[in-house]
Amino acid sequence: MIDLLRKRRSVRAFLNKPIDAADQAVLQEAVLRAPSSRNIRPWEFIWVEERAVLEKLSQCKPHGASFLKEAALGIVVCGDSDQSDVWIEDCAIAAVIAHLTATSLGLGSCWVQIRNRQHDDNRTAGQYVRELLNIPDNISVEAVIAVGHPAEQKEGVPRESLPWGKTRFHES
Repeated sequence: MIDLLRKRRSVRAFLNKPIDAADQAVLQEAVLRAPSSRNIRPWEFIWVEERAVLEKLSQCKPHGASFLKEAALGIVVCGDSDQSDVWIEDCAIAAVIAHLTATSLGLGSCWVQIRNRQHDDNRTAGQYVRELLNIPDNISVEAVIAVGHPAEQKEGVPRESLPWGKTRFHES
């Protein structure tokens, strides 16, 4: 696992190449195996491959989503707050599992934050995505994960540049 974490980077440039069905099946299985508080599993995932819809998803907010139009796949990570008070955390865990699984398959990925972001002055990014994909009102959109074959190769973050001061041992 540590080797996967050392290698994983956010990728925002993708080749125009589809993700094969076997890799998509692995991604689907992986997110469904994500840990969930009390095993409630309040999350839902919408797989988006259609280029025209990915283009529209890339316009969900003014900044930080344009690369979705180049991705082969957008995984829309949603949650039902009526099912669990920690749906946000459960969705975030599943999204991280998607990132790590994509890396393990040689794919690139990048998180697009939707929850608490605006599409424009009149509606949120979540409302925009819900309307675009016909998601029921009781389901909230946490994020969209862009996935594809990377058009760029990034080195992992060097160990010496990690923020080691953010960890400490408790001393009595």
